[in-house]
Amino acid sequence: MVINALPFILAILLVVIFSFDKIIYLIALFAPLSVTLSEIMPGFGFDMYLPTEPLILGLLIVFILKVFSERGFDKQILTHPVSLAIYVNLTWIFLTSLTSTMPVVSLKFLFSRIWFVAVLYFLTAKLFSEGKNIEKYIWLYVISLIIVIFYTLYHHLGYGLWNKEVANFVCNPFYKDHTSYGAALAMYLPFLMMFSFAGFVSRKEKIFSVVAMLILFVGFVLSYTRAAWLSFFAAGVVFAVIKLNVRFKPLFITFISLIAFFILFQNQILMSLEQNSEQSSADLKTHISSMSNITSDASNLERINRWSCAIRMFEDKPVFGFGPGTYMFKYALYQLNENRTIISTNSADGGNAHSEYLGPLSESGVLGMLTFLLIIGTVIYTAVHTYMRLKDKRLKSIVLATLIGLITYYVHGFLNNFLDTDKLSVPFWGFTAMIVAIDIYSRNKIQAQKNPD
Repeated sequence: MVINALPFILAILLVVIFSFDKIIYLIALFAPLSVTLSEIMPGFGFDMYLPTEPLILGLLIVFILKVFSERGFDKQILTHPVSLAIYVNLTWIFLTSLTSTMPVVSLKFLFSRIWFVAVLYFLTAKLFSEGKNIEKYIWLYVISLIIVIFYTLYHHLGYGLWNKEVANFVCNPFYKDHTSYGAALAMYLPFLMMFSFAGFVSRKEKIFSVVAMLILFVGFVLSYTRAAWLSFFAAGVVFAVIKLNVRFKPLFITFISLIAFFILFQNQILMSLEQNSEQSSADLKTHISSMSNITSDASNLERINRWSCAIRMFEDKPVFGFGPGTYMFKYALYQLNENRTIISTNSADGGNAHSEYLGPLSESGVLGMLTFLLIIGTVIYTAVHTYMRLKDKRLKSIVLATLIGLITYYVHGFLNNFLDTDKLSVPFWGFTAMIVAIDIYSRNKIQAQKNPD
């Protein structure tokens, strides 16, 4: 089997060495269609997504060799504020890997994060220099995602499209559950909406974009992913705020006021939520209203269980945490009997913290969460200022669609975490790279206009 695969492996290596962009495109294309090694050959001591993670790892190795041989990389990307925020986060992950309760697990987590960031952010930002190649990167993922949608809908039809209970597994083996599937759909819908109505897009491209948008929207609704629906609504609010040119100061005051209101009246709010007994359901209205049911909805209660474990773990090790990637191995001791649900496991081996923020808090302490928030804050700041600065309609629209797509994930991150997978890392780091690349290009263009000589 290995011998038969050698010609294919050699061909890939040649493409990696002589044409980085082709491999990045392949990664974007295969990400929605990738499957885990355990699905194909169960029993291995490790797991990975095929074929994307071998491609990413191979590209990382060749990239490092080329950087050393050519003695450098694009300094503007390396020194960009977003890149600096990423360095701070990776440094803290490295330090907490050294103090980890499970160093091997933490170092694996660190290496996985490094190869995702190096390829999907740094190399991809280089690919997007001067605002080029962005649409191609988006469409490659979307085309494969449409294939997954048709596959999912076909399987869903066998049980009945309105059967919510099967939504969690009909997207297998491509997406492990409906939440990651819904998150990916939410991230790409803003682009298709933009392509469908943008003035710089040709009529044929608009028609294709509208068809693709409708397909993604059907998949989005039938994913029954409440967190994705909520995140898409929140992103819509951000879109309105940006388009209406709402000033930052009153917006910030409003945000702080809402947090203060929740803190002051949290008991009354929780009492109100406890009166909601709606269960997640195939009926869309009931399914939406069940979002706030923290009394009997098993999915919501299990999230609260995981979050409670993460907070108790943080209280035990507030500075360095238990180590990156260790939550799933350590939260058993922090699971209280009164918090367990019908979907909790006896050994508490059911997965992660269901939060991109509480996960790092428990695994890498307070700075683990704050350094991740630093990345998000820097990206949002860069995107908003780049959007305001740009005159080019195409780039301006792309930056806005990119930011809105990322906002869906930032909000979704309160309820789930998927950055350890290629499915969401490709858009998360790729969209971040788009913002950085366009920011650098727009600054260079302004500088060139000021100094024409």
